[in-house]
Amino acid sequence: MIAMILAAGRGERLRPLTDSTPKSLVEIRGRSLLERHLVNIRHAGVETVVINLGWLGAEIVRRVGCGARYGLQVIYSQEGDNVLETGGGIHKALPLLGSEPFLVLNADIYTDMPIPAVELAADVVGHLVMVPTPAYRDHGDFDLQDGRIRNSRNPKLTFSGVAVYKPEFFDGCEAGRFPLAPMLRGAADAGRLSGETYAGLWADVGTMERLEALNRA
Repeated sequence: MIAMILAAGRGERLRPLTDSTPKSLVEIRGRSLLERHLVNIRHAGVETVVINLGWLGAEIVRRVGCGARYGLQVIYSQEGDNVLETGGGIHKALPLLGSEPFLVLNADIYTDMPIPAVELAADVVGHLVMVPTPAYRDHGDFDLQDGRIRNSRNPKLTFSGVAVYKPEFFDGCEAGRFPLAPMLRGAADAGRLSGETYAGLWADVGTMERLEALNRA
């Protein structure tokens, strides 16, 4: 399996820190979020990682290089100043991700979650790892019923930012900037997303307050 780490974002809510540091290189207890993911991915047996680059992407390349120090082959998908959001970023990287299901992780999460090992059913286009909805959020994203991701009026679970997708999930998408969330909603309505819940350590490092709390813990 090939993995992709979404690391192109600007990190507006972490400014001024992210004025000079890519969000994925923000450190918690002396190690960057991105490097934590790379180590975890390699421990799971993955050998190739695609990282999309946008804001301060050269800093990521300078830190990670070809990936050899992590025992990985790292390939970069350049987005430059035209950051393509989650859906567009994955779609642009598809030629690098191969013909088999691939893993996608948001760079800005902090977790000890094991990399999901899952065989996708024939009628499924993706598998999402869900977490209990954090207290700072008003509502969740989805529910999980009989192993399938479902939309509901009062969802209890939050998408962790860790998923496995079949390339065919992106069939019909056009190149350019677009979010992933509407695609996930549609696939959930069609019953084509499987899922699991992870109840261990997980945090969305989206604000300075959350970052400082993790560094104090």
